[in-house]
Amino acid sequence: MIKPISKKRKAYGITMKAITYLAVGIVCALVIGIVAYVLVRGLPHVTWELLSTSPSYLNDTIGILPDIMSTLYLVVATLIIVLPIGVGAAIYLTEYAKNKRVVELIELASETLSGIPSIIYGLVGMLIFCQFLGLKTSIIAGALTLVIMNLPTIIRTTQESLKTVPQSYREGAFALGAGKWRVIRTVVLPSSIDGIVTGCILSIGRILGESAALLFTAGFAHTLYGPIEGLTNPGASLTVALYVYAKEQGEFEVAFAIAAILMILTLIINFGASLAGKLFKRRVEK
Repeated sequence: MIKPISKKRKAYGITMKAITYLAVGIVCALVIGIVAYVLVRGLPHVTWELLSTSPSYLNDTIGILPDIMSTLYLVVATLIIVLPIGVGAAIYLTEYAKNKRVVELIELASETLSGIPSIIYGLVGMLIFCQFLGLKTSIIAGALTLVIMNLPTIIRTTQESLKTVPQSYREGAFALGAGKWRVIRTVVLPSSIDGIVTGCILSIGRILGESAALLFTAGFAHTLYGPIEGLTNPGASLTVALYVYAKEQGEFEVAFAIAAILMILTLIINFGASLAGKLFKRRVEK
C-alpha cells in the first residue's frame, strides 16, 4: 500500500521548486538586464566611421577597425594552434595512454592551469614569448599565451566527449578490421564533434573577453596591419581597447560601443561554430 505524501514533504517540495524558479528568474533577469543595458548604451554610438577607420589624433577621430582586425587575428591564430594540440592530447589521454597515474597527473596539471589567474599568464607570456623567444610585444605572442590559457578547456571538453562514445562503436569497427587510428578518425571523433565544438566556443569566449594577459603580450597599439604583418606587430584587441578608452581616455561612449560590438561578435562567432559543427556532423553521418 502506497503511503500518502505528508503535508510537510509536500510543503518542502513546493518551497524548493519556488526557490529554483526564483534562482532561474534572477539569473535570466541579470543576463537580460546586462545585455540590454550595454546594447542600449552602446548601439547608438556604433557608426560606420567608428567601424571602418583608424584612430587619428591629428583629426581628433576615433576608429576601432585596427582593434577589430587584431581581435580576429588573435582568435584565428589561437584556434589554429590550440585545437590540434588540445584535441590530440585528449585523444592520447583517452584512447592511447595506458598508465593511469600519468593520465591523472596530466589531468591534475591541466586543471591547475585552468585555475591560474590570467594576469600570471600574461607575466609568464611576456617573459617567455616576448623576451626569451624574441617575439617582442606582438599578436603572435598574445596568441601563444592564449593557447596555454585555453588548452585545459579544449582537453577537458574533448575528453569528456570522447568518453561518451559507446565502447560498442569501437568494438564494432575493430571487428570489421579497422585499425586503431582509423577507428578514432572515422568513428570516435565524428561521434564526439559536439564536445569539440563546445570547447571551441568556450575558447572563443575567453579569447574575446581576455584583456589582462594581452596587455603584457599583445600590447595596445591601434595600428592597422595585414594578416601576416599583423601577427608580428603589437595590436590591441577589442577588450584592451575598451579598457584604454574607458579607463585611460574617459571615452565611455566608445567603450559602450565596443562592448556592444563584442557581444554581437561573440554571438556571431558562436553561432557560426555551432552551425559548422552541425554541418560537419551531418556530412559524416551521410
